Amino acid sequence: MPTDDAALRAHLVKLLDSKEAHATFDAAVAGVPVRTAAIVPRRWEYSIWQLVEHIRIAQADILDFSVNPAYEERLTWPADYWPKARGPKSAAEWRRAIAGYHADLEAMKTVATGTPDLAAPIPHGAGQTYLREVLLVADHTAYHVGQIVALRRHLGIWPK
Repeated sequence: MPTDDAALRAHLVKLLDSKEAHATFDAAVAGVPVRTAAIVPRRWEYSIWQLVEHIRIAQADILDFSVNPAYEERLTWPADYWPKARGPKSAAEWRRAIAGYHADLEAMKTVATGTPDLAAPIPHGAGQTYLREVLLVADHTAYHVGQIVALRRHLGIWPK
């Protein structure tokens, strides 16, 4: 039987993986053609690419804040968190964004499993805890993955 702390950490990893009640990031982006990733339909604000990049950028920033004692706010909300380009410049850029998301997700899982005290305030923060940051990444990602799924359904490219 795991301890309460071990159980919490295991639940956090599952939440970050989003394999329970939500579509996963991987399912949301699987099979999306690069050209299609750039489409912003009428009355929609963002393309799939912009949503993917926004998830990646925000997660990278939250991770940096969580683990870097020399963290400095370098991004301005909202301009620096949303790409201006509707689509990636190339298939390689699309793959790099997805790989970057995965690398930072694995690092966030390490925060969830390896931080000695999840309830401890982050020393260079303003009261934020490690637990809050892990939950913030999971919540933020789930929200925007839902938008990607909705956009794919609207575009007719969500698997049946």
